[in-house]
Amino acid sequence: MTVHRPRPRTALPVVVLTGALVWSTSACGDDALTGSARQESTVNTWKEPSSYSYTLESSAGERSLIGTFRITVRDGKVSEAVGLDDSGRRVVKGMPDEVPTIGALLEQVDRARRDHADTAEVAYAADGHPARISLDPDENAIDDEARYVISAYRPA
Repeated sequence: MTVHRPRPRTALPVVVLTGALVWSTSACGDDALTGSARQESTVNTWKEPSSYSYTLESSAGERSLIGTFRITVRDGKVSEAVGLDDSGRRVVKGMPDEVPTIGALLEQVDRARRDHADTAEVAYAADGHPARISLDPDENAIDDEARYVISAYRPA
């Protein structure tokens, strides 16, 4: 009697296809920054004007500054902050001094880099202003991340 033993299939094609799929989809995202507008920088070349307005979406981590805000800056200081969601309204009502200027956010990035954070990244929009900021001081720590999306930026 002849025993037929099936040949084991190699996992290599599956691994290659899975890797190709992950690689190809990692470039797709809901990122509004495209082409040359998408850049990571280790040097801040944007100069903060003394007066401007912007919308800030602050998320990730266990921090007091979570929510969406419409912020107006005059003479380098936050002159008005409006919470655009429940979290944002709570922050504006209870901790208005927590609402930052864009310059203060960039100072957080600089401090994180000096402290050798695992992640301290800034992506700039086509006009040069910061559009996304990602901070993670310690990748092994839980809830220490901060993500900021800056939109509707208008210099005064």
